Amino acid sequence: MVVRQRRSGWIIGRNLRCALSRSALRLRRYTRAEAAATIAVSPSGQVRAPVWPRIWVRGNGGGGPLLLGFGRMESAISPAWLSEMRIDQRRLANGIDLAVLQIPGRPVANLEIRVFAGYAYEDERYLGVAHLVEETLSKGTARRDGRALNDAFDEIGATHASFTGRETLGFSSLCLPEFLPQTIALHGEMLSTPSFPDDACEVAVELALQSLSALQDDPSELTKKLIYAQAYGQPLGRHPLGERETLERTGREQIVAHWRRCFTPRRMQVAVAGAVDPTAVADQLEAAFSSLEASADSDEDEMCGLNIQFVPKYSHHEKELEQEQVALCFPGSSADDPDYYVQKVAIGILSGGMSGRLFTEVREKQGLVYWVGAWTDQPRVGGMVHVGASTTPENLDRTYETLIREVGRLADDLTQSELDRAIAGLVTRARTRGDVTRARAAEAVEDLFYYGRVIPTDEKLARISAVTIRDIRDYLAAHPRDRLSVVTLGPQKLANGRMA
Repeated sequence: MVVRQRRSGWIIGRNLRCALSRSALRLRRYTRAEAAATIAVSPSGQVRAPVWPRIWVRGNGGGGPLLLGFGRMESAISPAWLSEMRIDQRRLANGIDLAVLQIPGRPVANLEIRVFAGYAYEDERYLGVAHLVEETLSKGTARRDGRALNDAFDEIGATHASFTGRETLGFSSLCLPEFLPQTIALHGEMLSTPSFPDDACEVAVELALQSLSALQDDPSELTKKLIYAQAYGQPLGRHPLGERETLERTGREQIVAHWRRCFTPRRMQVAVAGAVDPTAVADQLEAAFSSLEASADSDEDEMCGLNIQFVPKYSHHEKELEQEQVALCFPGSSADDPDYYVQKVAIGILSGGMSGRLFTEVREKQGLVYWVGAWTDQPRVGGMVHVGASTTPENLDRTYETLIREVGRLADDLTQSELDRAIAGLVTRARTRGDVTRARAAEAVEDLFYYGRVIPTDEKLARISAVTIRDIRDYLAAHPRDRLSVVTLGPQKLANGRMA
């Protein structure tokens, strides 16, 4: 194997060079004749992987070629960074909750910002406004128009992305460590001084209306919208796109009002990961958000969490479809419950890939469904367990009965090998969750949201690994399936409108 370093940055792989410069991250192809099997190695001899795109490399141990792919990064590299990582958590003078994960030697830094401004906090007259705020924040500031703002990110090679969540709006950025101060400053400018151009607001509303209409052509997503609205109640059961009648009455005035009420430092949680200085990061955040002040009508008590308003119910929604959609859910564990990790393992047994019980029994053995799955959903307070499937109308009742039976059967005939396989899958996914820096920052800000503190990954994995068959049985006994929320979408309803 030939290992070499170039002045422009690190090189890696066969037929690929990932050249890292101070101004941008670039991916280039070059010919097989030019290429050598290379892997990035630091001057100290540590194996390093490139920044972007997310690339992983793995040797076969016998001197053969390296395998190179996209998506999961450093899964084959020993996580020496884990023992070296230091967690610094503090509340800044302006009220921002900050967690900094110092990871020595990391070639990138990641910034994660969460603002308690999600769609659960919308004025009920203007549902969908949180999504509109997220869409228009990057369209211009008091200093720059949208194009200039994007150019400013591009000039330092920083990615930036955002999302609309139930309780928070999220903002994420990956950059070189030396450009973290500029990245923080740009986010401060974008979130503190947005201009919300009239034309951008109008376009955002129109696009949201189109996306809402497109849900009618996506039975799976439409079913999720229906089950969340029915099972969670208000305000947690809302959809990020709102409703047509509320979007049509929403404009720039309502967008600005939601931003003013929710975008305050005390409603922000921030996590930063990389080879960074916590005190410097804290100073940069305080300077970047110094112009933000608490709104007179900002209710910061609501950040404590909103409760699920669960009511057992069955509803059928008639729609001409070839595949019948069925979704059911029941109250589960919240993220801070003692049996939360037991719940994660139970879901892994049911739906942890092609060896999961639902896939094996409902699809492979009985051939009842096109797809089937189980998942959990955790607001800041409470939790729900979901099971869903897509089947033919004539198989609806049999599919529904099988779903209920498979969940309950875990208490009767779960084997140790199934349990071990589910635990191994959860641990592996946690260890190979994309880019190390990005994954750790995202996990840290999630911890702030649920627990108010960062919980080390090893502590979480230890709790998962400690789950026993008895724990699974106790969990199922504590969470009976006699109170269900059920939705079917398609031409056929459940016989006798039953739920159990």
